[in-house]
Amino acid sequence: MEEQGMVPLFFNTDIEVCKKVLKACYDGGSRLLEFTNRGLFAHEIFSDLSKYVLKELPGMALGVGSVPDGGTASLFIQCGAAFIVTPSMREDVAKVCNRRKILFSPGCGSLTEIGYAEELGCEIVKLFPGSVYGPNFIKSVRAPQPWTKIMPTGGVAPNEENLTGWFGAGATCVGMGSKLITKEILADKNYSELEHKVSSTLELIKTIRNR
Repeated sequence: MEEQGMVPLFFNTDIEVCKKVLKACYDGGSRLLEFTNRGLFAHEIFSDLSKYVLKELPGMALGVGSVPDGGTASLFIQCGAAFIVTPSMREDVAKVCNRRKILFSPGCGSLTEIGYAEELGCEIVKLFPGSVYGPNFIKSVRAPQPWTKIMPTGGVAPNEENLTGWFGAGATCVGMGSKLITKEILADKNYSELEHKVSSTLELIKTIRNR
């Protein structure tokens, strides 16, 4: 997460669409993707996708987001999840992930929650919803806690102004969903455009960080 600077987020009920999106992100240079747990039988889709990654996409870390509790985290870890992301701070998820040595990134919205997440072993906290808090929240948190690593999700867009704001404030990486993997790309099945978009966004992030 820290090295790449971006975690694409995606969910679809069609396993073939999921594979094509994942392959496009991979070919665009991404070695991370967060499959969001947002539909019935999501774990079954994820399990098939996880097997596809092991067979076809070496070096790809496929994780799961929108995990509400420890039981769900255990289920997805059994299906091959490389990391777990939650919308809120969950101690039960932390315990499950720590027991299995799986990175967990809980959604936090206050310095108290961030501190508690770090006490539970969290390396990178998720700021959610990022659009509500904005880059200044990260800057303010890192003033007294420069060791804190934050990943804003929600309100992140693949353009220079937006990304400069987040990384300029001290974000470790960003989570990006529908503004990266757009409805138009999916409707048109334009996976080559997605590949280009992922590649150009990763290059933009690299440029911004090197300033």
